[in-house]
Amino acid sequence: MKYDSNRDLTRKTAETELPEKPYSFWRATTEFPAFPTLEQELDTEIAVVGAGITGITAAYLLVLEGRKVVLVEGDRVLNGTTGHTTAKVTSQHGLIYDHLRSHFSDEQARLYYEGAEEAKAFMQQLVQDNGIDCDWQEETAYIYAENEDGGLKQLKKEMDAYRELGLPGEWVESLPIPLSIEGAIALPGQARFHPLQYLKFLLLEFLRLGGTIYENTMISEVENEERPRLLVQDRDFGIRCDTVISGSHYPVTDQNGFYFARLQPERSYTLAIRAETPFEGGMYISADEPKHSLRSATFDDQQYIIVGGKGHRTGQEGDTIMHYADLEMFAGNLFGLHDIPYRWSSQDLYSLDKLPCIGQLTSDTPNILVGTAYAKWGMTTGTLAAIMLTDQVMGRDNRYAELFDPARKTPFLKRMQTAVEHNMTVAKELVTGKLDFNRHKAEDLKPDQGAVVWQRGKRTGAYRDPEGNLHLVDTTCTHMGCELQWNEAERSWDCPCHGGRFDYKGEVLEGPPTEPLKKR
Repeated sequence: MKYDSNRDLTRKTAETELPEKPYSFWRATTEFPAFPTLEQELDTEIAVVGAGITGITAAYLLVLEGRKVVLVEGDRVLNGTTGHTTAKVTSQHGLIYDHLRSHFSDEQARLYYEGAEEAKAFMQQLVQDNGIDCDWQEETAYIYAENEDGGLKQLKKEMDAYRELGLPGEWVESLPIPLSIEGAIALPGQARFHPLQYLKFLLLEFLRLGGTIYENTMISEVENEERPRLLVQDRDFGIRCDTVISGSHYPVTDQNGFYFARLQPERSYTLAIRAETPFEGGMYISADEPKHSLRSATFDDQQYIIVGGKGHRTGQEGDTIMHYADLEMFAGNLFGLHDIPYRWSSQDLYSLDKLPCIGQLTSDTPNILVGTAYAKWGMTTGTLAAIMLTDQVMGRDNRYAELFDPARKTPFLKRMQTAVEHNMTVAKELVTGKLDFNRHKAEDLKPDQGAVVWQRGKRTGAYRDPEGNLHLVDTTCTHMGCELQWNEAERSWDCPCHGGRFDYKGEVLEGPPTEPLKKR
């Protein structure tokens, strides 16, 4: 059946409701030990910043090489994008191969595929060799088009790219799930897993092998010296090291790399549902807009369906809760809804040319390395980044280094067009945010409600918590001064310019800002 947003879902959704607060299925089903906060000056060989898939995998690989490694996380480990993924381990990264052939070359497009396959094989071997209990299941991945006048034309061009590149994709006219389509590309031999159970094993092995982990330790800047020094926010101590690896979202330092202007942030939404009808296997993503993603997961002998999509630029959607409602309707149409135990959202970064940035941060920072801009495909790309960065630290050549080099020469006209569009959006948000003339009043807010209000003649962010306490913050982002927007679904203040996010108390949730909002 085709997805019909006007269909009456009363029977299927009458007894379901969205969870009151967002919470990732992966986080809810994985227990982690607590790690200390850094409280003194430290010296090490390698400092890895960001405890997601890139940081944890790189730290694990480097400690296996006998290096002294410290892993630092500004929040809790795996509480960022990796903890809020859909966790597909696949080389089918949407409509990527036609794009790469059009803007780069067949050789580079094929190399991109081989890199993803190498990462997938590395992960599978690690699971098998160590008996990691992470629900690893081989699946066929599908990218499909529902509408002839929608994504079908692009999908056919993508299939042509598969044929020209010799990729093992197959054109099919139907899917195992009850969704009517115009066509799809099936790619066998892919996988899905529980990402946090997998990474928990790596994390504990890293500790066993002598690695050190610090949580709730925000790095505000990196001094680019012969031996870089990471500065801990609001403290008079830091971490001196030989090499920094930034596995955080935005790089932990910019060093005139202008990553905030080169990377585009996007939020997307996910539900974990228990359905009335079984899920028949496979992993799915639509070629049409809005994007929808589907896969299953098993925990405690129960099947869950992970339903994702509805992406948009961070801070540029008002009624964010409606994205969850749309996913609820989409899933209800297909499978019927028994209940919805979890909902969550995540943030991903895109580069201007759609390739990740992996390697030396800038030409002037030989000891500061970065892995970022995975464009929602962080399981394979983040793993490949960890392998590549480990090779770079160890002085080994890596055949993917030139393709993903942050300083690569990309097609000029396409790069300039995308950069202009991105930065025009930023400029627009800088101006229109300052001219916001709404006149909401803080006293009118109900419990668990937030809004931009005017307080003593100033634009102010207000949130009244469930107990009735009012929290007031300055809505000017501490990164570059854009005006923040209230995100109802996540109870956060989001920046429409560069994707920075703050909780309702003003504390940083997502970079590039490192400083909290001022209280009002």
